[in-house]
Parts: sequence; C-alpha cells; structure tokens
Amino acid sequence: MNFTRWSARLPGTQRRAAARTGRGSVPAARGEYEQQPDPEPDPAPVTDVPALEDLSVREILGGLPALVALLYGPEHRVAYVNDAYAAAFGRRPLGATAAASCPELAELGLFPLLDQVLRSGKPRTVKSRKVRLRGRQKEQAKEQTREHAGERVEGAQEGSYTVTCTPVDCQGSGGVLVFAADVTDHAEAAERLRTSERRHRQTAVTLQRSLLPQELEQPDDLRVAATYQPGGGDAAVGGDWYDVITLGAGRTALVIGDVMGRGVRAAAVMGQLRTAVRAYARLDLPPHEVLQLLDGLAAEIDASQIATCVYAVHDPNEGRLVYASAGHLPILVRAEDGSVLRAADPTGPPLGTGGWLHSSGSIPLPPGSTAVLYTDGLVERRGEDIDEGVASLERALSGAKGSPQVVCDRLIRSQGVTADHDDDVAVLVLQHPCRTGPDAELFHNAALDLLGGIEAAPRARAFAMGVLASWRFPVELRDLGVLATSELVANSLQHGTPPMRLRLRRTDRRLIIEVTDGDDHLPRRRRAEPADEAGRGISIVATIASSWGSRRTPGGGKAVWCEFALPH
Repeated sequence: MNFTRWSARLPGTQRRAAARTGRGSVPAARGEYEQQPDPEPDPAPVTDVPALEDLSVREILGGLPALVALLYGPEHRVAYVNDAYAAAFGRRPLGATAAASCPELAELGLFPLLDQVLRSGKPRTVKSRKVRLRGRQKEQAKEQTREHAGERVEGAQEGSYTVTCTPVDCQGSGGVLVFAADVTDHAEAAERLRTSERRHRQTAVTLQRSLLPQELEQPDDLRVAATYQPGGGDAAVGGDWYDVITLGAGRTALVIGDVMGRGVRAAAVMGQLRTAVRAYARLDLPPHEVLQLLDGLAAEIDASQIATCVYAVHDPNEGRLVYASAGHLPILVRAEDGSVLRAADPTGPPLGTGGWLHSSGSIPLPPGSTAVLYTDGLVERRGEDIDEGVASLERALSGAKGSPQVVCDRLIRSQGVTADHDDDVAVLVLQHPCRTGPDAELFHNAALDLLGGIEAAPRARAFAMGVLASWRFPVELRDLGVLATSELVANSLQHGTPPMRLRLRRTDRRLIIEVTDGDDHLPRRRRAEPADEAGRGISIVATIASSWGSRRTPGGGKAVWCEFALPH
C-alpha cells in the first residue's frame, strides 16, 4: 500500500488543518499594517522540532493514543494499523480481510457499518462499544485488576471504544479509516453510576414495600388480592398504598390511596396515613367519618402534601359496599354476567384540603361479583384523558375471570403496565364468591326480632340453642353461644330501645352473635365492684368470646357483637 499516495487524498478538512499549522503566513494589507504597533520579534526557532510537512502520515497516526486502522476495498482488507491498535488487539497482517484477521471489529459490530460507509460515502459513529482486549493492554488490565481487589478479571480485560468510520480514497478504490477512542474509564464510571442508581432504587422499593401490608388479611366472606408495581427507573419512591382491615362481625374495610408526588417524604406521609386509617377503622366509624378524621390529620402531617383515598366497608348482611372517596378514582364492580358498574363521583375533595364535609355512598356487591380499587398510575397516560383510561379498564374488567390475583395480573397487563412504567400502580381486587354445594353449608344466617318484655331473654336463649344445635356445633360451643346471647340481649333490654334484633351467623371459621337496638350509646367494659348488681354482662362476653365490639348503625342505633373461633 503506497502510504504517500494515500496521504495526498486525505479529506479536505485534514489538509486544511495541516496547512493552518504551517510556518508561512499571508501579509496584512498596507492600511492595516500601518495601524498596528510594531510586532514583537519572533522567538528563536527550535531546531530540533520537525516541521509538520516533514512528518509522514504513518508517523502522525502511529503516535496517536487512539486506535487507527485503514481498510480498503469491498472486502475491507487491512492496509494499516497503528501502534495503539496493535497494543490493544495485536498486529494484523496487511492485505488480509478484516473478517478473517480482525475479530474485534465483529465484536464491535462494525462490519455492517463499514459497508454502509462505503456505499454512502458518509462517516458514521458508534458510541461506547465493548470489546475484549487481546494485546499488551490485556496484560496491563490484569495488573490493574490485581491492584483493585474485588473487581472481576474478566471485566478488567474488556475495553470500551467510541468508533468513527470515515470514507477515504485508497489508490483509486474505496476505503474506510477506522478511528477508535478509548472510553473505558468513562464507560466504567457510567456503569458504576447505573449500579449505584439500581441499588438506590432497590432500597427505595424495599422501603415502599415495607410500608405496605406484608400479608393481606383474608376475610371469611371475601377473597382479596393486591398488587403493587413501582414506577420505572426513577429511584424516588411513590405514595401509593392499600390495606384490608377486618372490623369484626364479618365486616371488612378496604382502603386504597395515593399521596401526590414522589420521594421519601411522600412515602413517609403515606405510612402515617395508612397507620391512621387502621387506628380509625378500629373505631368502626362510617366511611365518611374516617375520611373526615384523615382529612384533618393529613393537613397536620404536611399541609403541602395532598392525598386521594377511598375507604369502603363490606357488610355480608347487606350485600353492598358502603364507601367514601376523597378525590379518588371510582370503584368498579363486575357482576357475575360480565357487566361493569362504576361507582358515583368522589364524595369529597382530596385529603389535606380541609373545610369539606365528606359523605358516604354505596354500590351493590352481590355474590359472584368482583370489585376493583386502583390508583391513577393504572389508567392515566400522557396526552390522554383519564376517563378514557377508566373506560379501558372497565372493558378489561368485563372479561377478566379467575382468582383475585389472576384478575390483578390481567388488569395490569391489559393497561400496558411494565417494569418501565412511569408511575406507581396499586390494585386491590375483592371477590364476593357465590357459594354452592358443601361450601355453602358452612355459611348460614339466622335472625330474630325482639319485641321486649320479660319473655324476650328466654325466647332469645331458646332461639340460639335451637339454631346452634342445627348447625351441629359442639356442646361446649353451644353453651358459650347461648350464654353470650343471653348477656347481649339483657344488655340491650336494659340500656337500649326498640327495635331490637338478634342475628346469628356462622362462617367456615367463626360464629358471630350480634344484637342491634335503637339507642346509640355504645357500651364499654368496666370493672364491677363486688356489691354491684349489674355491669358484668360485657365483661362476661369479653371473657368467653374470641373478640367483641360495638358500633353505631346508619340511621341511629347501635350494634353489639361477639365472635367465637370454630374448632378445626
């Protein structure tokens, strides 16, 4: 290969750069010269520095720290490689095809690029490609690895290069000048940064998940599942949360919420709100009263943080969800026939706004139906109205069958939520199963209206004895159930007002006894003195039952209940 002839055909930019570094200069015009001060005398020339025109192209390219290779012809035969290239990959035989003698070019994926450069006559660049070192640099990499304990030898024997392929004219035939700049340090720094970001993100996701329930409570009458999908590559955690809370007497509270914004602060507010919801739920308040309390608390925690939330309560005796919504997306309920019902608009503004009286609404949840509570990350897309996303979720829910977890997964897939999704997603699915066959025999209800009078208590005891015997409970459990019934009815007769009602209910796990009346004063357990003739009824119930409680009922009145765990 005639290197002198090739150098004469360097691209014009390179020739002009060489010309600019020459010693000659163009004299200034006379007028300009007269206006300038006398120039400083030229420094003494350095005799041992060669002029640029005295250097050959081989000497220039050979001294470059970058990797340079010259290929010519359609087969990309090797015309030249500089010393840096040989140090990285070893010497290459001149005239051999690159495909046979330069495996590193295949690793870098350059052969299609070389063909493209030859055809188009335009330079092309690829950035930060990895390749295995094969020359002296490989030995240097091993030495560096020994100096940095803990790093992998294999990783240290790789280099990263940004490669530019420029078309040149080689003896009248097409050629390509391959110029590879070593960016290994930069690539390793970028990889360390990505590793650090992944580690931080994993820590953030762990923090977020630790604030969510580790295991959902499973009510007797519902099947429940939930899924949390963190947002994409951003290490900042979000504020989505959900929870399932058993309230007693077969009732279940379900909650889902979203603190606006991202970051540890949003997660901290979320954790405090979730804890507060569980505390308020133990008071067994109506949904709108729970949100009213949360609204004030959210403003106290951080007035700059706003959160949306839905709090719903399922009572198996009513067959519906009673809910209150603070600026959250509507609950969706799929009936057994596949039709989907959307809950009404939010019953109040987001939490933290203050100055608003929340109210409760309801939506049917008959046996065989499925309800979905979700956050905006599931349905909100940039450039698209959120109502379109909710409508798309309705269509997906209408055809979603299977267990609650299967429904969760199908809904997330149907909405295109992947690991790179740009927002957190929380989905809570509950099913009210339609029980038939032997399974239905484990769920029974019985009720008796109490008219008052001295005969009410004996009538209630006889009713409880007969019902519990028909349910084939052990004698000991029947006696405890009758005793608890007697004490609850006596308490209602003494302190309550009509109408009064006794309800017995059994599930596959517990016996529930509940008495309702028209008085809204809730009983409380107290220590009775030895001389007291009353005040021991609730204490007796609390002692013999697994749990007990009371709540106010809609429209006035109260309900007092107790539960007994069934033997396995």
